[in-house]
Amino acid sequence: MKAKVHVMLKNGVLDPQGEAVKHALGSLGFQGVEGVRQGKVIELDLADGTSEATVKDMCEKLLANTVIESYSIELS
Repeated sequence: MKAKVHVMLKNGVLDPQGEAVKHALGSLGFQGVEGVRQGKVIELDLADGTSEATVKDMCEKLLANTVIESYSIELS
C-alpha cells in the first residue's frame, strides 16, 4: 500500500520560499502569478493493512509541524 502526505504551511504563516518562487517567476517573464505557497509531498510504502489512523499518527508526531503546517493523506 502507498500513502502520499501533502504538507503545506497554514494560511497566515509567512512562506519565504513561496515568495522567492513568485519573484523568480516574475523575473522570468511569467505574468499573473499573484501568490505562491510551497509545500512538500512525502511518499510512504506501507505494509498492507496499515490504517489511515496510523499514517495520521505519523503526521502528527513527525511528518508535519501541526503548529504551522496542515496536511492531507492519500492512500492507494
